[in-house]
Amino acid sequence: MRKSARRSPHEDEHINESWLIPYADMLTLLLALFIVLYSISSLNVSRFKEITQSFRLAFNAGFGVLEQASLFERGKSQTKDRELEIGNIPKTPSQLRQEEEEHLEELQQELNQYIAQNGLASDLEIKLNHSELLIVIRDHALFDSGKADLKPEARRLAAAISQMLEDYNDYEIVVSGHTDNVPINTPEFPSNWELSAKRAINFMKILLENEAFDPGRFRAVGYGEYQPIDPRDTPEARQKNRRVEVAILRKYTDTTETVPVLGNTAGTVAATQ
Repeated sequence: MRKSARRSPHEDEHINESWLIPYADMLTLLLALFIVLYSISSLNVSRFKEITQSFRLAFNAGFGVLEQASLFERGKSQTKDRELEIGNIPKTPSQLRQEEEEHLEELQQELNQYIAQNGLASDLEIKLNHSELLIVIRDHALFDSGKADLKPEARRLAAAISQMLEDYNDYEIVVSGHTDNVPINTPEFPSNWELSAKRAINFMKILLENEAFDPGRFRAVGYGEYQPIDPRDTPEARQKNRRVEVAILRKYTDTTETVPVLGNTAGTVAATQ
């Protein structure tokens, strides 16, 4: 009787090689990745998009591996948008008035500096109140007696004022003409109404030669002798009263304050055309 051969306990055991499959897949994917990186080493935008789309489809996820950077950029963009939203919070009326006050004070300082540098203290005066910044120009610096045509030096003055007002071209500007109480009666100017209105218009025209301004924001007004600075009937008072005023009207005023009426409200208003 043949004895049955005894088998070693290790003869029926086999090494488990199932790990080779995912390992081989991983090597394949790494090889594919290196090939992809090499192929896009010189960036081609359209090809990059195609590869991104291929990865998205292959992995069936919400975004591809190559889109991580774009996600980061989108995050930064959203953060920036939120910052802009915070920065665009409407300002209070008090804040707007304060900013406007600072801007008009800067303009006032610039005008006063121009007056000092050019020795025009007797010709110009700058006033800032709660409703406007007012530039007062004596008529002897602008016109000959009984005339409405600007002197050559007056045209230069108007051009200089226009240049300083460039940064305030979103304000309403009123140019007003004023005469003394001495009557005038000429074929061109039957009364002080016509003289004051024509002077205001001619000065306004020089300002509007600056293309930075919108003519729709300008008005020319003739008040004649009816809004005097000094009501006395003296040569000194009449000299003060003959003037052209350029008013830059505030956009933000405190409605709780009482707005004074500046003399007689009557006046000849001239269109800007």
